[in-house]
Amino acid sequence: VQLQASGGGLVQAGGSLRLSCEASGRTFRNFHAGWLRQAPGKEREFVAAINRSGYASTRYADSVKGRFTISRDNAKNTVYLQMNSLKPEDTAVYYCAVTQILWAYVEDTRQYFDWGQGTLVTVSS
Repeated sequence: VQLQASGGGLVQAGGSLRLSCEASGRTFRNFHAGWLRQAPGKEREFVAAINRSGYASTRYADSVKGRFTISRDNAKNTVYLQMNSLKPEDTAVYYCAVTQILWAYVEDTRQYFDWGQGTLVTVSS
């Protein structure tokens, strides 16, 4: 699966951004989709994931729970990340990726592949 993330930018603390990730290639609906991020000098971390099933179960990192919402539109081969109440600590390059790991392990960043190029989100205080 080829993935292309977009929608990043500079925003003030408390603001919102919506990231998009368009997939092409293998059948996108066969994969769980996730957003992960990497801040300068830090390891890549899990942000959110959405199940491949029709019920579209979701999972969030504690740090973004209640502020971020992941969704997907399989007809458009696209996954979204709505980010509200942004904080300076949300500053990072955000990547979308896919995985076929069991849903119970979806927060393990090592299980993701076909990483997109990433989009930079900068939150000013």
